[in-house]
Amino acid sequence: MVNSTVVIFLLVYLAMALGKLPGFKLDRTGSALVGALALLVIGDITGQEAWDAINYKTIALLFGLMVLSGAFGISGFYNYATYKVASLKVSNPLLLAILIVVSGGLSSLLTNDVVVVAMTPLLISLTMARKLNPIPFVLGFCFAANTGSAGTLIGSPQNMIIAQSLDLSFMELLKVAGIPALFSLVLVWGVITLIYHGKWELNQPTTSVDTPRDKSLEADVAINHIELLKATIVALLVMIAFVWDLWPQALVALGAAGILLLNRKISSDDVLKEVNYNLLILIASLFVVNKAIAMTGLPQAFLTELKTWGLDLNEPLSLLFTGAVLSNSVGNNPAVMLLTPYLHAGSDAAALGAALTLGTGFASNLMIFGSLAGIIAVEESKKHGVIITFGEFLKSGFLVAGSCLAMAAAWIIWLY
Repeated sequence: MVNSTVVIFLLVYLAMALGKLPGFKLDRTGSALVGALALLVIGDITGQEAWDAINYKTIALLFGLMVLSGAFGISGFYNYATYKVASLKVSNPLLLAILIVVSGGLSSLLTNDVVVVAMTPLLISLTMARKLNPIPFVLGFCFAANTGSAGTLIGSPQNMIIAQSLDLSFMELLKVAGIPALFSLVLVWGVITLIYHGKWELNQPTTSVDTPRDKSLEADVAINHIELLKATIVALLVMIAFVWDLWPQALVALGAAGILLLNRKISSDDVLKEVNYNLLILIASLFVVNKAIAMTGLPQAFLTELKTWGLDLNEPLSLLFTGAVLSNSVGNNPAVMLLTPYLHAGSDAAALGAALTLGTGFASNLMIFGSLAGIIAVEESKKHGVIITFGEFLKSGFLVAGSCLAMAAAWIIWLY
């Protein structure tokens, strides 16, 4: 049992690190699902054990909030916000600052990946229409989405997993992670402004798009005020329920999803298309794979050995940097799911929650494949003829991730 489980586990996390299973057309989600199914078929984990391994509260919370964010997308809010901000007649550094604040703020409330996926394409079109170099604006928007989202329970999928695992409320996590997440936006702006000083303009004017006031662009930003109002009211009720801890988080999110799906004009199918089912399947599958490897006893023995070398995951600083390294190796969500089962929260739950959310959130800006936001930024830029190379991304990402992690470490030392 140990040998087959270990082999499957290593293959799954190899796919997490590389983005696919070598030799097969299996992405991260497919690899995790096949790994979980293989463990079931060969009997390394029973059906009941696999069922019990999945944290359905986390899945429900993620699903409900994806529907909520999808309702904002259907209303046209994301395109409208992007158009209005990118069309402001302000200096380039100030425009970057506004975009960073918008990105960080929306990502902390509506989940970072969804915000970046929804707003990046129009952002690129609008900056190019203004004859601006889109790279600093896209990178700043991407980096701010990752760091700004680290401050709240609903900012990213990994934050939701952490909060559920450590039994942290919305306010408990906000108190320990909100301030460094806010300061991170300043660091993002400072790094991008420093690196791209004097490089705000396009080297060669583009003729592929018109000015920001072009009719074709305006047509893309039509907003449904009734649907936006409905989504806003539901979002406010969700926030109130989270802040006051009125009901279990998963039930609040599912209730919100149910309300938003009840609609006489917008098809529920259109809203459900906004849900990232691949991510839900990935997380459910990793719960099973991680449970199987835990049943072998090997992770526990490995962590005991690491502790003799001075690395204790239940010490906030150690967890901060371990989470940072792992998130750039296998991805944010897999890293969190690997670490949380072995945390002994107790009275230190808030400290561990801050360390893991900040470590994984801040470090995800280091490389392109550190986050979905990074991948979207690069791929959407490529579609518009703007190439963001690995080196270009790393040049800014290294400074952003490094400075944010240093600030997070200082914050944790001061706090605890």
